[in-house]
Amino acid sequence: MSTILNKKIVIPVLVLLAVFFPFMTQNNTYIIHVMTLSFIWMIGVYGLNLLAGYTGYLSLAHAGFFAIGAYSLGILTVKAQMNFWLAFLLALVITSVLGLIVGVIALRTKEHFFAIYTLCLGYILYLVIDKWESLTEGVRGLIGIPAPANIGPIKFDNELSNYYLVLVFLLLVVLVMYRIIHSLSGRTYIAIRNSEDLAQTIGISTMKNKLTVFVLSTFFAGLSGALYASFVRFIGPDIGAIPITFDLLTYLLVGGIGTLSGPIVGTLLIVWLSQFLQDLQDQRMLIFGPVLTLLVIFYPRGIVGGVSSLFHMIKSKGSQKSTTVPKARTAKEMVIEKNTISDKQVKEG
Repeated sequence: MSTILNKKIVIPVLVLLAVFFPFMTQNNTYIIHVMTLSFIWMIGVYGLNLLAGYTGYLSLAHAGFFAIGAYSLGILTVKAQMNFWLAFLLALVITSVLGLIVGVIALRTKEHFFAIYTLCLGYILYLVIDKWESLTEGVRGLIGIPAPANIGPIKFDNELSNYYLVLVFLLLVVLVMYRIIHSLSGRTYIAIRNSEDLAQTIGISTMKNKLTVFVLSTFFAGLSGALYASFVRFIGPDIGAIPITFDLLTYLLVGGIGTLSGPIVGTLLIVWLSQFLQDLQDQRMLIFGPVLTLLVIFYPRGIVGGVSSLFHMIKSKGSQKSTTVPKARTAKEMVIEKNTISDKQVKEG
């Protein structure tokens, strides 16, 4: 069991599955399209997970920063006629700078006050996008956002090439998350999550670390939004609405908050369940609501956290049995001891 779950085996297998997935589906464009959208959402969920899962600060403005990344790319390419990759980089910079400005103010609050503040901020961002028609085109949305520009001989003019482009960005995000979590900075963020006051007493600059995480979180949200805009090529104000934030939060809670693979598991599960339940779109919250409530009550760390806890419990029980159960050779040793005792008695006699 431990060999199967070894990260050195599991991670390459998952990467190979992702690489060969389009060929397994016989290049079905619809399935590839849905999976590419899933990868884009995963990047946004990783940003939310870094902030909420590892520092304990739940941002409800995540969809707003997702929309900023998408609209920054759209406006720079459609209206300013800028080169795609330059606009892509500027979109990430714009989102991160706005995240820095917002974080300096927002992180002065804590717990539910922080959540309420970011919820209000997210709604303000949505209203700005919706009402600033001269810049964002309002409810008409931005049309004609270009696909990613060619990189040398590599072209991104079909579903398959876009799939691999988004997959590369997702793998880079997962690698960055892995390095952060397994570094001193990651342990510092977890210390802040567990007890911010205690972290301050041992000399950790909590404000500096929280601000770094918040900016990284908005960076991932902006990256997700920019990829979404270049993939769908049409965006409207709805991508910055509050329900998008709650969708991302649902993916995170189902998969496992504060876990590395939780965003992948939760996003894949919910996105594909939604595809299978397309006829019940209006009633989907009636289905997901009770399931999510039960999951939060009984498995607060989601599916990945629940499976991990179960595995560790089985492993600990196995180790306890191995320490308490006598070894098989004990009976043989008892026979040998009995023979040596009888030999001694014969000699003494």
